[in-house]
Amino acid sequence: QVQLVESGGGLVQAGGSLRLSCAVSGLIFRLYDMGWYRQAPGKQRELVATITRGGSTNYADSVKGRFTISRDNDKNTVYLQMNRLKPEDTALYYCNGRIVLADYWGQGTQVTVSS
Repeated sequence: QVQLVESGGGLVQAGGSLRLSCAVSGLIFRLYDMGWYRQAPGKQRELVATITRGGSTNYADSVKGRFTISRDNDKNTVYLQMNRLKPEDTALYYCNGRIVLADYWGQGTQVTVSS
C-alpha cells in the first residue's frame, strides 16, 4: 500500500534549523507532485511548499527565503530544509503526494520552535 513517512521534526530554538524528510513507497514517486503542509493548533492546514514532478517549486509567502523543498527520485524522498525558524512555524508538518485522481498524506511530524 502507499506510505508516506515523515521524519526529522523536533524541538528547536528560534533561529535554528531542521530538515524534514518524507520517505514514500507504494507509488511511482517520480510521477507525483509532492508537498509539505502544516497545521498549528486551532488553525486550518496550510500549504508550506510544493515541488512538481518536473522540479518546479512553490512556497507560502511566510516561508519564502527560509525554507527549501527538494526531492530525490532515486530515494523516493522529499525534503524540507527549514532555516531561521520562528515560533510561528510551530505546527504538525504533513507530507503530501498528488497526481490526477490520487492524493496521499503522511501522519505528520511535529515541529516546535521555542522563543
